[in-house]
Amino acid sequence: MPRLSLLRPAILTSLLLCSVTSSSADTLKITSSPPGANVELDGVTVGATPFEKDFPGGYFHRTHTALGQRLEHPMVARLSLPGYATREIALTVGPMNWIDLHGHNHGEYWLFKSDHFHADLELISAAFTGTVAAVSAAQPAAFQLELSLEEIVKRAKPAVVCLKSINSMGSGFFVTETGVIATNAHVARGDSTLLAVLPSNVQLQARVVYIDADLDLALVRADPPSPGYAFPYLALADVTTVQQGESVLAVGNPGDAMLFSATKGIVSAVGKFPAFGPGTWIQTDAPINPGNSGGPLLNSRGQVVGLNTLKITKKNVTGIGFALSSTDLLTVLHRFYPDVPGTTVRASTESPADSAEPATTTQLAETSTPTAASPAQSTPPDGYGQLTISSEPDAAEIFIDGKFHGNAPATLKLPAGQHAILLKSPGRPDFTRTLELPKSSKLNLKAAFDTPAQK
Repeated sequence: MPRLSLLRPAILTSLLLCSVTSSSADTLKITSSPPGANVELDGVTVGATPFEKDFPGGYFHRTHTALGQRLEHPMVARLSLPGYATREIALTVGPMNWIDLHGHNHGEYWLFKSDHFHADLELISAAFTGTVAAVSAAQPAAFQLELSLEEIVKRAKPAVVCLKSINSMGSGFFVTETGVIATNAHVARGDSTLLAVLPSNVQLQARVVYIDADLDLALVRADPPSPGYAFPYLALADVTTVQQGESVLAVGNPGDAMLFSATKGIVSAVGKFPAFGPGTWIQTDAPINPGNSGGPLLNSRGQVVGLNTLKITKKNVTGIGFALSSTDLLTVLHRFYPDVPGTTVRASTESPADSAEPATTTQLAETSTPTAASPAQSTPPDGYGQLTISSEPDAAEIFIDGKFHGNAPATLKLPAGQHAILLKSPGRPDFTRTLELPKSSKLNLKAAFDTPAQK
């Protein structure tokens, strides 16, 4: 009996420790500069920065008890604030195998990288400067000069970049002379900065400034290596100019091969393909591989018709690759460059897969004359003011000084001075105002749209 009485406290202590391990919680903190950004965790809005939420301790550190809780999926935070570029943060690392003290494997789990994440948000007006070159679909291809393969590569290659992170490598290309780079979202997702390697071997830090929530598209910004430097950039052609059977050229950085490689093929098909996600897809037999993701697919005139995105890699299947059309890229760019043609037609709300490893599908990872950005874009007036914009009905698109700033209602921090305000609501006349915003002021503006005429 004495021996039994000695064992009981040990058993109770062990159970108590297991109970504490399973029920203890740690706090996840997400902050931003400026504060007040909307926080989404795995697509669900959970609050605003500064944000705090308690999670089980097993989400932050390894657990070896059968009672310990674990995070069974990766987690991504998405921060958005009107007037600022949206940021995505990969919160977790994994997967890892969950093995208890007896050596039994209980499956995979993920851990938070830290208990505190911070994001410095970038003003849209500062991130998206310069000009985008778009080829009008109304211009007949017959009147456009066709180039030799050598000339296409010679013109396009200087505008292509190799994008590297700690765990992956992909491709991209400049779409403005000021350093805005287009690539796939699965190349940029989870990183705030990437290393951009140019064909000249110059290496630049590139900030991820926008990731589309639906399309597999992202925009990255690299600052010029010297004042007044203009990046070479590529013109974008509307997908309606693409013909089945025409020749295309893919340029990018396939893994285990030479950087900035070029491969040739034809357009096998063009159209919607919901199995791979929304948007318009160009199927091609041009050889593309992991690492090509985000690189340009070029027509015979040296214009971008798509971003190389996926390939099918299953048994007995070869030569089937897919590029997301340049029209989908123009849709994204139109939000930040309103003068660029854009379309909002999408076929599906499904998102493309985001694995870069070979599976049934594998995400793969004429040059215009640059013009300098205007001084007004790079040197805003001293001081800021606050402008709150609402609309009736809600959700009108807000454009300030020609830049997209989100949807109403929104509270924006803007440089003091005069601003051109434009609000757009489908089926209604545009609402326009010129407004003087004093330094440190707080102004309100409401746009009441006329009811559309009945047809």
